[in-house]
Amino acid sequence: MAPRDPREQTYTIISYLFDDGCIETDGPGDDEGFDPAKIGAKLREIGDDFDEKRIQPLIQNLQKASSEQQVAAVFGSCVDTLCQSWVAQRSEVASEKDMLKASVALGLYVKKNCPDMVSVVHNAMTNFLNTRLGNWVASQGGWVSEAPDVV
Repeated sequence: MAPRDPREQTYTIISYLFDDGCIETDGPGDDEGFDPAKIGAKLREIGDDFDEKRIQPLIQNLQKASSEQQVAAVFGSCVDTLCQSWVAQRSEVASEKDMLKASVALGLYVKKNCPDMVSVVHNAMTNFLNTRLGNWVASQGGWVSEAPDVV
């Protein structure tokens, strides 16, 4: 049975992203529409649609962080920096979707290019999504595959 708590759902989704889709589920989803595979695939799509040239310089900051707590803070700062670069290009306020896209892109870049940091960034990304975007996700109906405003 899928977790009902949005924080646990976020952890399950991020685990799906970082473990190449190798997580155990009880089936294709639950009665409420939570399907980590479907949500993770959509997040991977939006994360892959990001320019690696913008992410690469930020990775050095993550690599310099010496503790898991510092990585979490630097991860959030990197997401903010990516969103600010979009604002400069588009003259709009960065939205929650931009933060979601930036955090997924950053996490997937780390997974691909810095495998030694996957565990700590997994935790930082989960923490970021729960802390900075948790209320927004909840207001959109949660992490259900039918919530088009989230993914």
